[in-house]
Amino acid sequence: MLFLPSFTWDVDPVFWRIPRGWVAGTIGAIGLLMVLYGLSKKEREQIITGTFFAAAGLLIFQFMGPMVELRYYSMLFVVVFLGGHALLNWQIKRGGGGPEVAGDFIVYGVVGVLVGARVGHVLFYDWEKFVDRPVWLFEIWTGGLASHGAVAGLIIAMYLFTKSRGIPFLEGSDRFSFSAALGATVVRIGNLFNSEIVGRVVPDQSWGMRFPRNPPDKLHPLNPFPLRYPSQIYEITLGIAVFVGLLIADRLMGKEKRPRGAMIAWFFALYFSGRLFTEFYKEIEALPADSAVSMGQYLSVLPALLGWYGVYWTMKRKEPSGWGEARPADDGEDDAADEDDEDEDDVPARRGKASRAAQDEDDEDDEDDEDEQPASTKKSAAADPDVEAEFEAGKLKKARQEPQE
Repeated sequence: MLFLPSFTWDVDPVFWRIPRGWVAGTIGAIGLLMVLYGLSKKEREQIITGTFFAAAGLLIFQFMGPMVELRYYSMLFVVVFLGGHALLNWQIKRGGGGPEVAGDFIVYGVVGVLVGARVGHVLFYDWEKFVDRPVWLFEIWTGGLASHGAVAGLIIAMYLFTKSRGIPFLEGSDRFSFSAALGATVVRIGNLFNSEIVGRVVPDQSWGMRFPRNPPDKLHPLNPFPLRYPSQIYEITLGIAVFVGLLIADRLMGKEKRPRGAMIAWFFALYFSGRLFTEFYKEIEALPADSAVSMGQYLSVLPALLGWYGVYWTMKRKEPSGWGEARPADDGEDDAADEDDEDEDDVPARRGKASRAAQDEDDEDDEDDEDEQPASTKKSAAADPDVEAEFEAGKLKKARQEPQE
């Protein structure tokens, strides 16, 4: 197309190279300190996080080469975790949750994303490579993460987290929807820096992007490199659109007045429906090159349908939203038993108070009767016969004078 640009994307995905021992030692030391701190304070989340960091340091030392390459993709993953934490914290606090809840979910989220994305890539795209060399599953730094697997991992992580805290699963998923939209956007920026998940070759070669660092193009170099659809930019735009759509939906539904489950339903509906269209411009993976449908489209159909049905279901059900952690059952039973014991102990005291109150009322009634008897006696005693006679005589005299007037 005449007015569309064409340019070459030749950016080194690595911005810093560090000796392996420094990186493994630093991460392992941080993990050890976190474990010791968690043990001293008896904080389970700190112990789990520290163990995760220590294991990461061990894996780096065992499997990585002599130099650790820090990539833009890795730094963007850090942005996803930090930004996702901020958005999740905003949503939970707005719903009435504590400020520490989002931090507690970080471990679940990181493990869910990395494990789910890696396992998803192996199952959907590189199963043969895994069968030939199973240890490759753990070499996550070599690339190979699937977004659909990341979503599945996050669903499992959110289920385990909400179950441990007594929170409805849909409530936690709603609060995480904005973080998911951010992740879907930023990860595609990382794909662009890695020159991976490229678009299909533009048929007429009139516009598009060249990727000299794309492995297939490097193996079979053409002169010049072929122009491809900027599929990464399409998906970055999709992620931004979904994020804005969630903001609009949240506002139109009254924010905290929205029905439970609506936000995660809107995310699934908007994002995976968009993926059905953007996948048309991506290079085919794990399927024959002439396939009319990509693996990403196969994997997006069911989530998109679930999302639209979820929107209908939540709007019809209208279950109120709100973050509220259930108290542990044991504590509730102990409190109830304590209250019952207190009630039993108070029964004799209440009965004693009631009997004393009834006795006081009887005494007051007797005093009132005694007060009334002296008053009537005093009145009858005060009634002198001579005074009454003079009073009657005065009334008679006055009655006789009235007719004369």
